[in-house]
Amino acid sequence: MGLWAWAGASCRGVSHVRSDTRKQDAFSSFAVHEGSTLIAIVSDGAGSSTHGGEGASLICRTLATSLRGHFASAEAFPSDDDLWHWLDAARDRIGVAAERRGLAMRDFAATVVVTITDGSQTLVAHVGDGCSVARERESGYWRSLSWPAQGQYASTTFFVTDEPEVQLRIGRCDVAIDAVASFTDGIERLALDFGAERPHQPFFRGIIKPLEERSETGTDRALSPKLAAYLDSAVINERTDDDKTLVLAVLR
Repeated sequence: MGLWAWAGASCRGVSHVRSDTRKQDAFSSFAVHEGSTLIAIVSDGAGSSTHGGEGASLICRTLATSLRGHFASAEAFPSDDDLWHWLDAARDRIGVAAERRGLAMRDFAATVVVTITDGSQTLVAHVGDGCSVARERESGYWRSLSWPAQGQYASTTFFVTDEPEVQLRIGRCDVAIDAVASFTDGIERLALDFGAERPHQPFFRGIIKPLEERSETGTDRALSPKLAAYLDSAVINERTDDDKTLVLAVLR
């Protein structure tokens, strides 16, 4: 069983810079079982919601705490019921925050992508847009683990705060993988080929290379700031004005 190394970054989009509003994205990435199982959580607050960024932060914190607690006493990946229970807990926390402010839950609307993998088995729990992709160990091909979901109308999607029920998609995969990328919708148009419904292979081959060339395991604290600088560079901001969050990981 190998050990994971990862880098993550989240940057405020130029549209939020212009309007002087806070970043709406949040993420959490860590490993359990002594580094052999990776967990990456990315969340994107809805641009139409006044407190979407707070919703994204609450979702990431709640799910990260729940997953750490689960793996502290269990070897097996969480069940579907576990995931639904933790998502309900995140909704409850958002409900409390909304009530204290005299707001509605939809004011905290946010998506979420949760990726859990040990390289042999992978689980993705996904609400809304954003995406999780992985590189097959044998072929080197980047494949989608969970594709962005589109709502009924153009440029709409689903959120953790939706009523009466959440559109949670849970997928499990037992294809051997050795690299993962999880990201919010801010870089979807750069990273995904929507016509073919597959990851853009050159993008991921290039962006994973700096992490592959290093030897450390665990959080790469030197590479994460460089990833943030790249996401906030002119070449990226010229193509997207949204917040951008990306977690990259390789299995050593």
